[in-house]
Amino acid sequence: MTDLGGFQDHVARVDLSSGSIDYQSIDEEDARKYIGARGLGVKYVFEQGPDVDPFGPDNLLAVMTGPLTGTQVTMSGRVAVITKSPLTNTVTDSHHGGWSGARLKWAGFDGLLFEGKADEPVYAYVEDGKVELRDASHLWGKGVHETRDTLGEEVDGSYGKNLSIMATGPAGENLIRYACIMNEHDRASGRGGTGAVMGSKNLKAIVIKSSTKMPKPADPETFKQGHQQALKLILESEVTGPNEGGLSVYGTNVLMNISEELDALPTANSRFTSTRSERELEPDEPNIDAENVSGEYVREHILVDEPTCHSCPVACKKEVEVNVMHKGEEMNVRMESFEYEPAWSLGPNAMNDDAAKTAVMMDRCNDMAMDSIETGNVLSMAMEATDEGLIDEGIDWGDADRMIEIIEEIALRENDLADTLAEGTSRAAESFGDPDIAMTVKSQAIPAYDPRGMKGMAIGYATSNRGACHLRGYTPAAEVLGIPEKVDPQEWEGKGELVALFQDLHAISDSFDICKFNAFAEGIEEYVLQYNGMTGLDVTEDDLMQAGERIWNLERYYNNLVGFDGDDDSLPKRFIDSDKAIPGQGGSEGQLAELDEMKEEYYEIRGWVDGVVPEEKLEELEIDLGPGTGVSAAGEAVGD
Repeated sequence: MTDLGGFQDHVARVDLSSGSIDYQSIDEEDARKYIGARGLGVKYVFEQGPDVDPFGPDNLLAVMTGPLTGTQVTMSGRVAVITKSPLTNTVTDSHHGGWSGARLKWAGFDGLLFEGKADEPVYAYVEDGKVELRDASHLWGKGVHETRDTLGEEVDGSYGKNLSIMATGPAGENLIRYACIMNEHDRASGRGGTGAVMGSKNLKAIVIKSSTKMPKPADPETFKQGHQQALKLILESEVTGPNEGGLSVYGTNVLMNISEELDALPTANSRFTSTRSERELEPDEPNIDAENVSGEYVREHILVDEPTCHSCPVACKKEVEVNVMHKGEEMNVRMESFEYEPAWSLGPNAMNDDAAKTAVMMDRCNDMAMDSIETGNVLSMAMEATDEGLIDEGIDWGDADRMIEIIEEIALRENDLADTLAEGTSRAAESFGDPDIAMTVKSQAIPAYDPRGMKGMAIGYATSNRGACHLRGYTPAAEVLGIPEKVDPQEWEGKGELVALFQDLHAISDSFDICKFNAFAEGIEEYVLQYNGMTGLDVTEDDLMQAGERIWNLERYYNNLVGFDGDDDSLPKRFIDSDKAIPGQGGSEGQLAELDEMKEEYYEIRGWVDGVVPEEKLEELEIDLGPGTGVSAAGEAVGD
């Protein structure tokens, strides 16, 4: 057990097969070593065994809070979902904001651990330190919006409207490999197929009722100092400052025009590095303009509200309302939020710049519970496959009406094409006969940063423990925003060290669990003060950074045991010097990612051997789980 501040010392292990619920304490050594949320969740998933079938009953679905979740810490409304991914076969963690993380903590829990498979659909009802499994047969087949509305009406609890609902939709039920878990209506644990794991367990939703019961800091004075220091930085930041900073004014989609200007906006399935370059190089083709789906365009034309999450003054969510003519009928859609990543994946990457129809696609992804980043990528890949003549009845570039239709078809596996696309970008491209048109790493599709124009993202995508991802190590902070200092986005040297630093830092914030946007303003000093103040510990900056390094290496160690090594730290061929290379254009003219050089630099920083964590590193970081990798720092089998 642990008496550290910020913890409820209460985790529910739910066996869905038997219906039994076991309430457990948290081992204090684990809390100290792995912090909470992501870190503790990965440890729980590791203990379940790296060789489990992602869709099997033995795969663990961990829903975790951290010691700072639901506290006064700014932007502390996050929750982590950790499992073995059916998309990548790696360990994965996916986070969402809103209020469910805070409410889970206030309801008396540090986490919920789901294993097994229910005989019939169920949902978990959480209130006052207890979990109850309830029948969800009447919800099976319903979209996320209807599920939430139905549960909101029927659930009776003690705390009025203080209700959060995490649910999957038809995509999760039908085991779409990139199905997600939606919180409330439009906040997603989006990546890695967490919703598919939920669906495989016949778990439709998690309903949380609670009053506001914020944890009290163990060391109030230290906490107050750290909180005030952090809040001042956030309020004064040019990025996060309320109603003034770019993130607050335009949301995450502030990056659309910035990436376009840098020629680092993957366009037409990454055949171009911006919509401008596409227009210049193919002037006779139908052209688009990223400006039409940018944060600036959204604010001027379709913005209706700016909701926020627990304890957040930034309000980066941009709620929109659109009226669209689709197949001769007018559709009215109001959805939260028009984010950068789906605006890109369903927009420029698919040669679409209709903001209103893009909003409809986002809403449909949310209702079906599909990762909108992967969805946009799988559609743009299918467009290229159609263009190449690999599929007969495919989908044309920029066909927004067909995109709206096919999202639901995929969620329902309604036809042969939809069934193929439901397997994800990488597997679908393989089935079409050209795996090189899949812009994926470890079978997960890239997000909205072109690695030819941002070299930190190149090594970041390649080495991410959950497949291509910008959020494992957000180097655009330095390459674009100059945080903590400006670096040349097209220079490869030093990017291995930079991405390792961000990876460790984000492992910390994900384990607290607080929003990564904190890092646009505050740093490790503020993290240490708030963490020590809340928990009562007395860790140093080096101690905390080592905890982040430990979490990152535990994830990599898990993946090594699955069978991943340096060969899997790769990039699509069009980004690197290869027979399929497509160099950058415009501001990224001639650029390709120097992957081999960056990997060598990165592995040296990490102390890994060809992507594998050696026994000496495990010992150094006090990771005493599992059988070990059997590899020494000298690159030899242990015992040779």
